[in-house]
Amino acid sequence: MNNPVLQCNNLGKVYRDGDRSVTVLDGLNLNLQAGEKIAIVGTSGSGKSTLLNLLGGLDTPSSGDVLMCGENLSLLGERQRCQLRNKRLGFVYQFHHLLPEFDAAENVAMPLLIGGYKRSEALKMSAEMLDRVGLSSRLCHRPGQLSGGERQRVAIARALVTRPGCVLMDEPTGNLDPQSAAQVLSLIDELRRDQASFIVVTHDPAIARHMDRILELREGTLHGLPI
Repeated sequence: MNNPVLQCNNLGKVYRDGDRSVTVLDGLNLNLQAGEKIAIVGTSGSGKSTLLNLLGGLDTPSSGDVLMCGENLSLLGERQRCQLRNKRLGFVYQFHHLLPEFDAAENVAMPLLIGGYKRSEALKMSAEMLDRVGLSSRLCHRPGQLSGGERQRVAIARALVTRPGCVLMDEPTGNLDPQSAAQVLSLIDELRRDQASFIVVTHDPAIARHMDRILELREGTLHGLPI
């Protein structure tokens, strides 16, 4: 089997709450292969968002390692982690985190501009991705002029515009109507043909069943579930 796109070994995360320790993740292991789609399910508070933040290098583990494309995130400086995320990773947050002073096209183009693309090229690629999520008529609208579902689709387009090798999604279709959710799933399938990989945290059984594997986060570790 090829080297995993994303891998964690004996991952642990412990938070301090006054005098006591709260263990959220405990010796968790995961391998994500190129082109693979994984759903992560679990009850609220089980640590799903914490796990995504660790996998994306947005937080540091208490123990264990996270490797992105073979690079151990714990051994990289903050600048190196940022560069790796920009080139290799897309992240769809549970809340869209769009920049209110920029329009939809500019928000989606932001990762490309940070990565060194010329503005004209970045905006062209942004418009193409917004068209693919059904928002070609909203390019010049700022977040405050968009519905909740439209804002979430802009956030999804922003995560996918660099065509990253790995995409982490935290409830990506939670604010979408069924037609828009179907568009997102179709786009995931299309990008997977280019060997992009996905980890999707979801409470939606239909979304979970669309993935290759379903893993339940329970008592700090992952447990396989039938599709």
